[in-house]
Amino acid sequence: MALPWAFVLLPSLFFLPSCVSNFFSSNISNGVGGRCSLCPQSPEVSFCPLPPEVSRCPQSPEVPSIFSTRYKTAYHFRPPRNWINDPCGLMYYKGIYHNFYQYNPHCALWCWGDITWGHSVSTDLVNWIELEPVIEPDNPSDIDGCWTGSATILSGGQPVILYTGGSRDKCQVQNLVLPKNPYDPYLREWTKTGNNPVIQPVVPGLNRSQFRDPTTGWIGSDGLWRIAVGAELKGYTAALLYKSEDFLSWTIVGHPLYSQNSSNMWECNMWECLDFFAVLPGNNSGLDMSVAIPRGAKHALKMSMGYFDKYLIGVYDLKRDAFVPDTIVDDCRLWLKIDYGNFYASKSFFDSKKGRRIIWGWSKEADCRSDDVAKGWAGIHTIPRTIWLDNDGKQLLQWPVDEIESLRTNEINHQGLELNKGDLFEINGVDNFQADVEIDFELTSIDDADPFDPSWLLDTEKHCCEAGASVHGGIGPFGLVILASNNMEEHTTVHFRVYKSQQKYMILMCSDLRRSSMRPGLCTPAYGRFFEFDLEKERKISLRTLIDRSAVESFGGGGSVCITARVYPVSLVDDGGAHMYVFNNGSTMARVPQLRAWSMRKAQVNVEKG
Repeated sequence: MALPWAFVLLPSLFFLPSCVSNFFSSNISNGVGGRCSLCPQSPEVSFCPLPPEVSRCPQSPEVPSIFSTRYKTAYHFRPPRNWINDPCGLMYYKGIYHNFYQYNPHCALWCWGDITWGHSVSTDLVNWIELEPVIEPDNPSDIDGCWTGSATILSGGQPVILYTGGSRDKCQVQNLVLPKNPYDPYLREWTKTGNNPVIQPVVPGLNRSQFRDPTTGWIGSDGLWRIAVGAELKGYTAALLYKSEDFLSWTIVGHPLYSQNSSNMWECNMWECLDFFAVLPGNNSGLDMSVAIPRGAKHALKMSMGYFDKYLIGVYDLKRDAFVPDTIVDDCRLWLKIDYGNFYASKSFFDSKKGRRIIWGWSKEADCRSDDVAKGWAGIHTIPRTIWLDNDGKQLLQWPVDEIESLRTNEINHQGLELNKGDLFEINGVDNFQADVEIDFELTSIDDADPFDPSWLLDTEKHCCEAGASVHGGIGPFGLVILASNNMEEHTTVHFRVYKSQQKYMILMCSDLRRSSMRPGLCTPAYGRFFEFDLEKERKISLRTLIDRSAVESFGGGGSVCITARVYPVSLVDDGGAHMYVFNNGSTMARVPQLRAWSMRKAQVNVEKG
């Protein structure tokens, strides 16, 4: 039953500390770094020692050690040990799904000269078998590391991989590898071509150390292959365009696929981990970029920069051989994101088995580097998601692949809940540390929506802090409280608020981690995003949250907003248990016509040999 008195008896749930406006600047210094040297390369050792300049993570005698294996995810992709970051050459080939990924086989840190391409295979995108690394730094063109790239399946079914290599002079170049035995569905061995590097940073004005991450190839109107490479060129950040007849010899096109003056862009860095793919409005089927694209299709250009993956929707002008965004916004803080949380370096591919486009990304640890070294692993990949363009052709939608539902067990179902202001309803009967929860919220009235301030769009995370679950509103906050300890000192909230602008309704979705753990030294921000919703036509707002120990992925509004979070509740380690609630703290009643939840079984993910 609903508990109208719960907000009185459990005040700690909604007594939240103040939030630093720019949480990255205050928290991220303790997090895992990305593309930077965290440890010196030494030929005498086979592991990466923790460098002296990396501060030790603060410890508290009142909480158990973070080194517990219980923080290891049960059904997210990760290697059994060591460092992982970007997904790279994703593909479906001869009945097998392949995930190639950035991997350090020696330690749980990113280190110059150690990054290889790890390799795992699957038949269902859920259970994975780890194979041997396929690309290792052993040539002058990649001696400082085999970095991110992409796979392309050529005409006739031949797979190829282009990847960025780092040379000793800090020059970034693009290299090509081919399968040694293309008849092997597991693609266990690859051979570097003799003409590597196939693309060098010889363009005038190009920053040689900012030139990386080639995309999957696509066919142009002239029948030639195209790829894009992220670059810094004459003060611009650009997706440089290259073409080839045979995928071996490449020529730069006289203009970028797309570029923008970085001096006019807030919080924008060089575009890395580019992705470029076609989508049809309102059609959740994927499109194969190696064949002709149908009329009416649009294109998405995705780039990783700063801490997020952002994207633009537009058209690929075949005559100009250029990407033209539908809307040009100079301030990239307002660009759409693939995911609004701890998610980066995503890669998509066309799944020819089911005719869909699938995307997933890297979610880094939110603890300290010294913790990662001690526990021996760092980083996961998010659940694979189907990605498509909405009916209006304005934004991408995402949803976990259907295959993940094979892990569901012990379903519980509630219908017809009515949540008044201050109500908490506990969800019992599932494993609260490994769960899949789907909820529909139905608004009984939209008259009490608070007014919307457009300035909030420039810093949504700050607004999520200022308008947390403890702050009463007209419509909302309502949503989920997960991973809550017995005394509510630890909890994570995923919730919505409804605002009314002059001509439309804006929904705010937040994933608030500020009370997610009693452990010191963690990055615990409040993530969030506003999205438009036609409440005049549809009063239901959906939420799906996947909980996997230290990983939480939430999908709001049918996949309009995705937020990935990393959390480390002490209750997971000290056997204190966890609780999960659906709540409403707004003046307007929120109905829950349907609430379904499942425990999630453990997947077989790269099980350690022996």
